[in-house]
Amino acid sequence: MSSTQKSILSGMTVLSVVGLICKIVGALYRIPLAWLIGDEGMGTYQLVFPTYNMLLTISSAGLPVAISRMVSFTLARDDPRNARRVFRVALCLLSSLGLIAMLLMVVMSPTLALRSGDPSTQPGFVAIAPALLLVCAMSALRGFMQGQQNMVPTAISQLIEQVGKVFVALPLAYFGMRVSVAYAAAGVLLGTSIAEGVALLYMVVIYRRRRASFAALPQNPDEPPLAVRPLLKRLLSLSIPITLGACIVPIASFIDSGLLLNRLVDAGIEHSAALGLYGRYSGYVLTLINVPTALAVAISMSLVPSISSAMARGDGKAMRRQSALGLRLSFVVGLPCSIGMSLLSSQILSLIYHFDTPESLRVTTELLSLSSLTIVLFTVVQSTSGILQGLRKQRIPMYTLMAGVAVKVLLNYTLIGTPGINIYGAPIASLSCYTISMLPNLWYVRKYTGMKLDLKGILLKPALATALMGAVLALAIRWLPSGRLWTVALVLLGIGAYAAFALITGAMTRDDLAPLLKRFSRGRAPKKED
Repeated sequence: MSSTQKSILSGMTVLSVVGLICKIVGALYRIPLAWLIGDEGMGTYQLVFPTYNMLLTISSAGLPVAISRMVSFTLARDDPRNARRVFRVALCLLSSLGLIAMLLMVVMSPTLALRSGDPSTQPGFVAIAPALLLVCAMSALRGFMQGQQNMVPTAISQLIEQVGKVFVALPLAYFGMRVSVAYAAAGVLLGTSIAEGVALLYMVVIYRRRRASFAALPQNPDEPPLAVRPLLKRLLSLSIPITLGACIVPIASFIDSGLLLNRLVDAGIEHSAALGLYGRYSGYVLTLINVPTALAVAISMSLVPSISSAMARGDGKAMRRQSALGLRLSFVVGLPCSIGMSLLSSQILSLIYHFDTPESLRVTTELLSLSSLTIVLFTVVQSTSGILQGLRKQRIPMYTLMAGVAVKVLLNYTLIGTPGINIYGAPIASLSCYTISMLPNLWYVRKYTGMKLDLKGILLKPALATALMGAVLALAIRWLPSGRLWTVALVLLGIGAYAAFALITGAMTRDDLAPLLKRFSRGRAPKKED
């Protein structure tokens, strides 16, 4: 395995492990949160988040990727001077955009609350607004570190965000609940802003500590310093298509946050019941779906700078090898997560959340079982988008995702408003969205990398290992008793069975596990005495 591949796997391993921990903490954190604020409170909380995500994506989604690409490109040419200039220009730009987004959310909070269909959400919009500025500034620091193929600061800052929410947001939700459900939800959102501030402080400390070592990097005298205007123009030309592509899903979620609730009412469901149903789908189901998608984001984030660096060196063979690795890992990760969560949907929901009625559990189980199938589709979409962005073809994933989301919004409007389908239309629409985006992405990756798609290694071996894992889980579910401890045992059995079958079938190799094992052994190694 090449050093670049090891770097990709190492970076992906760090982001994956910490990302999974963050998602698990986020999912577990919702257990006491749901107890504190209930289904209606979760619905109110989830009505605010799509707007926040949309504004955050508009202001910060594309620029960190552009920073990562430009920094990795300049460093591959031994040009740290211009890498620093890229960072400084981007930091000013991102901070300005974050400030504008924060002020916009505060000023428009009454209008946003009315548009969401629940005027009581206004305090929540004000409480989450500072996070827009804080995350934008932090995104510049993350992009600069990722451009150096150093994923650890990003991973730790993500962990600080999640752990900070637990220790800050829950107490604020408790005190807010003494006033009203709306203020409880606002307390949770204010906790998010405070946690983002702590994570930003960590990134600033890390940047200042490593500034001297970065300044010591050798400078290629043949590389002229770039002026601010060309740098800004280059950043925007790279980031705008990525931003537009990244905005598509949050914009769809923004539309859905008002559309889903209203269409459920149109389907004949009473408003409070519809709000609870929306809260369980968006707060429970989508939260669990987002746990394994941390792996997809890690793959994508690791691929962009590595492929960009290979292009800077003119190394087409390395570019194709890294692209093939990214595709294979997306199926190795996505397939077992989709099937495993689908099979264990009832057990996982019962383990984590409290349901007032068996009917609520049954409906949520069916939603999670169906929605889980989007995990593998999303993972491949993320991986192919990262490859195309690294190849400077960032417009392609934007267009393909735009087509998928257009179908998603149309299906949501049509299906959710149909009485016999109602909320089940949401996962059907998501499956259609990512399928429509994934297929052309794969075709364009093959076209622009010039690589042969090894279907046996990329798809069939992971599919066989997943099928064998599914058979083991199906038998275990049938014969083992129910209970919280048995659910944990089933999850561990699924992980162990897939790992074994993946190694046996060749879907996963020892080289794939090497970065994780290396880090584990490094952590366990005894310190040398002076």
